[in-house]
Amino acid sequence: MRDAMRDIGKDLEAMTGLLEDVGTTATVTAAPESAAVMQVPGEAGAGGKASRRLVAGVTVLIPAYNEEASIADTVRSVQRQTVAAVEIIVIDDCSKDRTGEIARRLGATVVRPEKNQGSKATALNYGITFVRSELVLTIDADTTLADDAIEKLLPAMADEKTGAASGFVVPRNVRTLWERGRYIEYLYAFAFYKPIQDYYRKPLIASGCFAIYRTSDVVQLGGWSHRTVGEDMDLTWTLYEHGKQVRYAADAVCYPIEPHNFDFLRKQLTRWSAGFVQCLRVHWGTLWNVPFLRMIVATALWDATIAALAFFVAIPLLAIFVHPLFILLYLADLPGIIIPVMMEASRRGEVRRALASIPAFYVLRFVNFYFVLKAFGNEFVVGKRLAKFEKGH
Repeated sequence: MRDAMRDIGKDLEAMTGLLEDVGTTATVTAAPESAAVMQVPGEAGAGGKASRRLVAGVTVLIPAYNEEASIADTVRSVQRQTVAAVEIIVIDDCSKDRTGEIARRLGATVVRPEKNQGSKATALNYGITFVRSELVLTIDADTTLADDAIEKLLPAMADEKTGAASGFVVPRNVRTLWERGRYIEYLYAFAFYKPIQDYYRKPLIASGCFAIYRTSDVVQLGGWSHRTVGEDMDLTWTLYEHGKQVRYAADAVCYPIEPHNFDFLRKQLTRWSAGFVQCLRVHWGTLWNVPFLRMIVATALWDATIAALAFFVAIPLLAIFVHPLFILLYLADLPGIIIPVMMEASRRGEVRRALASIPAFYVLRFVNFYFVLKAFGNEFVVGKRLAKFEKGH
């Protein structure tokens, strides 16, 4: 029996190696300041362009670079889904560790480009050339899914007008200061803001750690653009500009590993903040044609600039030169935050965890303000555009 199992394992590895060799025929070329142009192997279609025959179902794409510590949990969580994926494809972006080996042993299809793609966007564009299903779901290699996450997400894609959908995000670990701050941040955003945005079919972003798309839409739009470091927000806004709607499914839950230390947090917030500012630059001319998106972007800009200056400058000056009690203004919006947070925490049976994490949220809030203001300064004032995609762990 052991010999038979060993032979089966060798056959699987040989087949995977063959897939990787075939994968070199699927290429992604990128033009400056534009979305990647994908060349997909297949039969010649109209106009002589390559076409693909899509089957029903969903393929899961997992871009990964040096993720040997988490890739097994991610792949297994997909394998446990109540709705099985057509295929699980791990894009091993020239990892220097055993990421690809671990994923392959678990039964995932592993594709590996000849050289590192340089960003999550280009890695995803490489991976989508192997997708043969009507829907494609992307998750980060450090994210796990609730067992019914795909099942809960699929109904959102029933309407042909829907180009993408994403679910509820909860940090997998809630121990350190930064993890606790992010935990409250997510409970607040996904319990309060996201349902409102979903009512108008215009979430600010289909979260890149866990989102589903129509394969044909992604291909027609040129894939995930590398013109910004916020490829998920960039694609979301591009879908709006092409008349598509985006949905939010609150019952579809994923659990990413969030920053546990400041170094990881610094890299993540640098990328997120720069991505938002870069998306503003790229989409500014077309935002006016999407009214609700324009409104939520304006709100985000207010929070990132005017509110940030009030927190960093006005309130401290008032507390120092007028009266110390002005410091209480930092808590002025506490009721508006704590009510939706505690309602969601109660639903999840996590009231004590949420109460203990509220102070961390205010610490993280200051840090967020700093990185957003820094991004505006770098991108618009100094002209120091962030181009390097750095995940942070």
